[in-house]
Amino acid sequence: MATILLAEDEAVLRMLICDTLEDEGHKLEVACDGEEALQKIGQRDYDLIILDHMMPKLTGLDVLKKIKQMPDKTATKVLILSAKSQHSDQEIMRAAGADDFIPKPFSPLELARKVEEMLA
Repeated sequence: MATILLAEDEAVLRMLICDTLEDEGHKLEVACDGEEALQKIGQRDYDLIILDHMMPKLTGLDVLKKIKQMPDKTATKVLILSAKSQHSDQEIMRAAGADDFIPKPFSPLELARKVEEMLA
């Protein structure tokens, strides 16, 4: 069982992702915006962080860059979810340190498969 932080501002999507990944046996914590995500990341370690790219207060990219500056968090795996799915957007995310990227919309099964792959 992995502990995962999900930072997603859309309540319905947050619920769908939590239900999907909890059904797979994972423990999820949630943040509704980038600032809340960063605060939680500073307080504990996660096996995986899932960040929505477009969030209020701090974007997923902003949070990702800050995570990669934290010496004790640089090895934490980060998955980005984004409606901005152009190849150039994905390259920016990867260059900032994202381990993987899933374009929105996505299927819950695709997300579950990707999470299992990243945690293996």
